[in-house]
Amino acid sequence: MAEIKCPKCAGPVQFDAGTRFTKCSYCSSQIYIDRSGALFYYAIPFTLSESDAVGTFKRWAGGSTKAKDLDKLAKITKVAKKYFPLYMFRRLIDDREEVLLEPAASTVLPGLHQLKLPGGDLQIFDAQFNTSGAEMVQPDIAMTHYLTTLPGNAKEQSLVYFPIWELEYQFKGNTYHAVVDASSSEVFASTFPIRSSVAYIAVSIAGFFAFIGEGLLATVNLLAGTALMAVTVAAVFVASLYVARRL
Repeated sequence: MAEIKCPKCAGPVQFDAGTRFTKCSYCSSQIYIDRSGALFYYAIPFTLSESDAVGTFKRWAGGSTKAKDLDKLAKITKVAKKYFPLYMFRRLIDDREEVLLEPAASTVLPGLHQLKLPGGDLQIFDAQFNTSGAEMVQPDIAMTHYLTTLPGNAKEQSLVYFPIWELEYQFKGNTYHAVVDASSSEVFASTFPIRSSVAYIAVSIAGFFAFIGEGLLATVNLLAGTALMAVTVAAVFVASLYVARRL
């Protein structure tokens, strides 16, 4: 069952999905349910358990741009299971239907402006929906805040609760936050420990100057210059491999 407020007495009115007309049980008003004007409530079930979310974070932390051994040394200090609300606007724009998502709650968590709507996973959010113990983040941004700036014509506007895992972790004395989308397994982080590029730059500079010197030598002694260039290529390769694995 879905629920809206009666436009006359503001009483809660429950109705089945697909219903176009219903009657308020409080003031007996007949209500026409227009999907472009009524606000529907949906939720997306969790598909990642806590251990799955931590594993997803570890794989993300092992990426090439992350600090060395972040996946092994990051100490997870907090894991929170939450449902975060976003407004979903289905709009007809230039004869194409597009879905726009906007946050319904204030937040500093990373990535919640980038959540994507998975196909076929929307379920009506009512008293029978199983939240699995997740914290329900309450909306504090009015839908009307977005309506005046949206393009096209309205087809439907809804409040959708997205499942997320909020992770807090420590690395080398600093605290960071990450969000794991529990429906798509995508990881979001505004800041995270990155791999230093100093060693890579040092190897590149050393190789550059070595090639210059060997090029000048090759103008005098081609064989010696070519041989040294081959040695430099091997040395740069070994040094780069060492930096990638150790630093």
